[in-house]
Amino acid sequence: MEKLTQSRTHNCGELRLSDVGKQVTLSGWLENSREVGGNLVFLILRDFYGTTQLVAETPEMVAAFKGITKESTVTVTGTVRERSNKNPKIPTGDIEVIPDSVVVLGRNRNPELPFEINHSKDADESTRLKYRYLDLRNPEVKSNIVLRSKVVSALRRAMEKEGFLEISTPILTASSPEGARDYLVPARKHPGKFYALPQAPQQFKQLLMTSGFDRYFQIAPCFRDEDARGDRTPGEFYQLDMEMAFADQDDVLGVLERVLVPIFEEFGIYKRVTPAPFRRIAYNDAMEKYGTDKPDLRIDLILKDVSELLSGIGFDPFTGNTVEAVVVDGFTATRKQIDQLCADVEVQTAQKTYWFRLDENGEIVGGISKFVQPIKEQVISALDLKPGCFVGLAAGKKAVAQKTAGVLRSKLGILCPDHMDKEQYQMCWIVDFPMYEIGEESGELEFCHNPFSMPNGGLEILEKAARGEVDPLSITAFQYDLVINGYESASGAVRNHDPEIMVKAFELVRLGEDDVKAKFPAMYNAFTYGAPTHAGAAPGVDRMIMLLTGEESIREVITFPMNKNAQDLMMSAPSEVTEAQLRELHLLCTEKEEDAEE
Repeated sequence: MEKLTQSRTHNCGELRLSDVGKQVTLSGWLENSREVGGNLVFLILRDFYGTTQLVAETPEMVAAFKGITKESTVTVTGTVRERSNKNPKIPTGDIEVIPDSVVVLGRNRNPELPFEINHSKDADESTRLKYRYLDLRNPEVKSNIVLRSKVVSALRRAMEKEGFLEISTPILTASSPEGARDYLVPARKHPGKFYALPQAPQQFKQLLMTSGFDRYFQIAPCFRDEDARGDRTPGEFYQLDMEMAFADQDDVLGVLERVLVPIFEEFGIYKRVTPAPFRRIAYNDAMEKYGTDKPDLRIDLILKDVSELLSGIGFDPFTGNTVEAVVVDGFTATRKQIDQLCADVEVQTAQKTYWFRLDENGEIVGGISKFVQPIKEQVISALDLKPGCFVGLAAGKKAVAQKTAGVLRSKLGILCPDHMDKEQYQMCWIVDFPMYEIGEESGELEFCHNPFSMPNGGLEILEKAARGEVDPLSITAFQYDLVINGYESASGAVRNHDPEIMVKAFELVRLGEDDVKAKFPAMYNAFTYGAPTHAGAAPGVDRMIMLLTGEESIREVITFPMNKNAQDLMMSAPSEVTEAQLRELHLLCTEKEEDAEE
């Protein structure tokens, strides 16, 4: 029996003209074969590093390769020679290997592949995720994972250079209200009690600051039972978690600017990156100008409040409402394209949008023009309209009108190349987020972002709100988001490290000191022992890689992602367990659902 060896002298992306005449051994996957005239076979051998062409010229070698299925792993020994028909598109395109022997290491027993390896991205996503180990053989798919490794390594070096210490925090912890659903883990030794997988290492990193560690970071796994989006994966994700003691907002923002700009300059598909310091935009200003707290600053369009101008024109959706306008010059879309634009916005926002335009003759036409026509001159003056201008409109309560107009702005930017300088990374900070909001379901005051944030104004502003002297909705917090090309890419805050301020902040949302102690016992107690001021943030690693690669789906940059329905199709997770396992965990399964693949 022939010895199954897998030692190799070179990899499949390594050989060059300088290696001509050498006896070499290569190992990899047999990617393709092409027979010419029955006595010559051209083959492509692929490994992690690249591809090399093999040419079987003897009857023995032709026969040997004919019996090997595509995607089998083999070891080939042979001689390097110069190619007559060079391929400048690949690094090994000047040479080929003439094999003397071939050994099959792992035979592909499934010659009918679920997709062509090099075209796996054309297959439907469910098939790709089920056969992810084949999908990852595609060099284009693999390159995202390679880039991810390089970026994570660079992030670690950059954080260490800034004086941060990498510390791992627990995965099994206590459930706490963090804004999303927890993944719960039953505690076998404690019937009826559960661990939770951390939505973020929030409390642990604050406790580290209280423990005397000055600068902490980790590439942290986070677990949230939430629905998927193109830029968000369900289940688990990773973030560059960091925290600094004796620090304020400027300190955190400065560190992240120094860390992230070089990363995007080195690894991004766009070579233009916003230089530090990034622009800082107050949350309320962002909503008024862009209709979102995640503005894509590559788009130069700005919202304009035209409520006073248009609410009285007799058009019912405008009457008594906030009306926001987006003005675009040079938007020469057809009526069909405009209808599709309005439909797309409605799908995303569940709100209708309206429009009119100023034609080349200076007349207001299309859409709701008959309502606007009576005040034509005021409209042209107020919006500074020029012939050919298109005006998109959204109406409703202020927040609704702003958000709808914000979506309209983004879609118009994409449709109008003159208004979107796409090939760059535009970064900004959104600051001064509201501390509180009225909950959509409860109708009562709730925390808007992070309950552990320091309010702008400290204890004094909270006491005024408690006495009714200040509207709680007007209180802002030292909270900040990093936005890159319209994606929220990091969130952070200056933390509320004072137990007295913490209790007062929670009292406004109907939770007393006993509730705070019960929900956050470790943090509350630790802060009573003298906590330092501290602040931090957490850029999302998965989303960062998505932006660097230009991929539209975050699943393209995760090695083994779940599908949109939070299923791992490759491993068949989640899966049923035995009754014995349930009994051991003191659990009773009362309802079962059929799994639905997407």
